[in-house]
Amino acid sequence: MNEKTREFIDGVLTKYCCDKKEIINIIQEVQNEYNYLPEDVLVYIAKNLDVSQSKVYGVATFYENFSLDAKGKNIIKICDGTACHVRKSVPILNAVNKELGLSEKKKTTDDMMFTVETVSCLGACGLAPVMTVNGNVHPKMTPESAVELIRNIRKGSL
Repeated sequence: MNEKTREFIDGVLTKYCCDKKEIINIIQEVQNEYNYLPEDVLVYIAKNLDVSQSKVYGVATFYENFSLDAKGKNIIKICDGTACHVRKSVPILNAVNKELGLSEKKKTTDDMMFTVETVSCLGACGLAPVMTVNGNVHPKMTPESAVELIRNIRKGSL
C-alpha cells in the first residue's frame, strides 16, 4: 500500500474513531474511493480495528455491492431485469462488450477505463432498456446509442 492510500485509509478510520461497529461504513468509503476493496487495505483495516482479517473479509464478501476485484474508472451497469430484457438489453450488452473488447469472463478493459456489469434490476423499468455509467442513468438505450456513449466517454466529452 502506498503512502497516499495509507493516508486516505487513516483518515477514514479516524473519521469513524476506529470503531468496530462502523466497519461497513469504513469499507464503503474505501470502495467509493477505489471502486473495489484492495486486499492489503482490508488487512490494514482489520489490524487498525483490532478485528480478524476474516471478520473484515466476511463483511466485504457478504454484501453484493462490495467488490474484491479491481474495476475500471467508468463502471457501466446494464440492466437485464424483465422490462429491460424484453426490450432487448442483451444486444446492448453485446455491443458494449464488442466495443470494449470484453466478454462474459473479462469484465474490465486492460487500460482500467471501463468495467461492464449486468444487474438484475436498476429500478427504472419505465425507461427500459437502461444502463448506468458511474451511477448516471441512460434511458431507452440501443446498441448504437450505447456504443456512441462509450466513444464520447473515451473522447472525454462526457
